[in-house]
Amino acid sequence: MVSGKLSEVSKPLVLMDAASLYFRAFYALPESMTAPDGTPVNAVRGFVDTIARVITERKAGRLVACLDADWRPEFRVAALPSYKAHRVAEGAMDGAEEVPDTLTPQVPIILDVLDAVGIATAEATGYEADDVIGTLAARETTDPVEVITGDRDLFQVVREEPTPVRVLYLGRGWAKAELLGPQELAAKYALPVHDAGRAYAGMAVLRGDPSDGLPGVAGIGEKTAAKLITEFGSLQAVLDAVHDGRDRKLTTRARTALLNAQAYLAVAPTVVNVATDAKIIMDRPDPVPTTPADPDRVAELTRRWGLGSSLPRLLTALERR
Repeated sequence: MVSGKLSEVSKPLVLMDAASLYFRAFYALPESMTAPDGTPVNAVRGFVDTIARVITERKAGRLVACLDADWRPEFRVAALPSYKAHRVAEGAMDGAEEVPDTLTPQVPIILDVLDAVGIATAEATGYEADDVIGTLAARETTDPVEVITGDRDLFQVVREEPTPVRVLYLGRGWAKAELLGPQELAAKYALPVHDAGRAYAGMAVLRGDPSDGLPGVAGIGEKTAAKLITEFGSLQAVLDAVHDGRDRKLTTRARTALLNAQAYLAVAPTVVNVATDAKIIMDRPDPVPTTPADPDRVAELTRRWGLGSSLPRLLTALERR
C-alpha cells in the first residue's frame, strides 16, 4: 500500500520513468493481449493504465513521461566500460539495448498515444531518463514532485527543500508501491535523514549493482555500505578516511577493501549520480490536459491497436481530474 501524503497546497509534478514502466508492464501482462492485426500490445495497455492511475490516484497536476535519448550514455561508458555492457544486444554494432522482439514495436505505439492524448514527453541528448528526471526534479521550485519508477537508482533524488521530492517505487507492483521521501529512505536503508538522497547514492557506489554492471567494492555489501555512509556522513568522507591512518572508525578490513577498489571508486560516482543539469527537450507544456490533444487520432489508435479498455479509462481520468 502506498504510504505518505500529497501536498495539500498544490498538485504534484509527476515524472514518469517511461522505459522502466513499460518494461514492467510488458513482463507483468500476457502477450496474448494483442491488436486486431495480432501485434502484442501488453506493454502499451499496461503503460496507459499506469498513466490513468497516476492521474486518478496521485492527483497529478503536471505530468512528464521521461525518455531515454541514450540508454547507455558515452560519458558513463567512458568512466566504467562494464556499465550495462551485458545488456547490449548480441552483434549490435551501434550498442543497441537488447529488448524483447515483441516489446520493440510497442514503443512507437506508446509514443503515439502520449502525443495524441497530449501528455508531455522529455528527453536530453546523450542522457538517460534518470538524468531527465534528476534535472527536472532539481530545478522544480513551485510544486511537490513525485517520481514514478521501478528503478531504485532514482531514490537519490528525494529531498525536502525547496519543494519536496518523493519516489513512488513500483518494484513490486502497484499494490505494494512505496512512497519514499528522505525519512522513509533513511529508515529503509539505515541512512542519515539529512541528505538521504545523496547518502543513498554513496551507498549505491559502495554496494554496486550487477544489473547495471557496477561491481561495487568487494566485501562491502548493502548493510556495511550504509553503515559506513552513516558513520562518516558521506561517500567522500569515507574515501578521505581510507588514507587517514589516525581514523579508527574504519576497520582494517574495510580500509583494505576500499584501497583495493580505488580505481573503481574514482569513476563510480560519475556512473551512479544522476545528472541535474541536462539540457531538456520537452515536446509540449507539462500540465495534465483535461481533454485529448487530438481526439480523432486517439479514436484511430484505439481502433487500430485494440485499446478499447485502456484509452477510454485514461480519457475518463483526464475528464475527472
